[in-house]
Amino acid sequence: MNELFNSIEKGLKEAIEFSKGNCRKAVVHEFSSVDVKNIRQKIGMTQDEFASAFGISVSTLRHWERGDRKPQGPALVLLNVVAKEPKTVLQALSH
Repeated sequence: MNELFNSIEKGLKEAIEFSKGNCRKAVVHEFSSVDVKNIRQKIGMTQDEFASAFGISVSTLRHWERGDRKPQGPALVLLNVVAKEPKTVLQALSH
């Protein structure tokens, strides 16, 4: 338990230093914005099919495609992966 606490404490201290601009060791993953409609069309899915396959509401998908909203967090990560490896993601989700 002590080892777990030490790991959490270390991570928290690193996060604080990073937020101050002092930590150069931190690994920051940044994901580029995506053209959701283009991704969907390349896969050859309708909005309903795409939303169902990836667990997204059709309403949210439509907002993304119109540009009213932008995917963030895990959704943005998923869409970046789908853009690069759609067959692999679909295969993984089908099991």
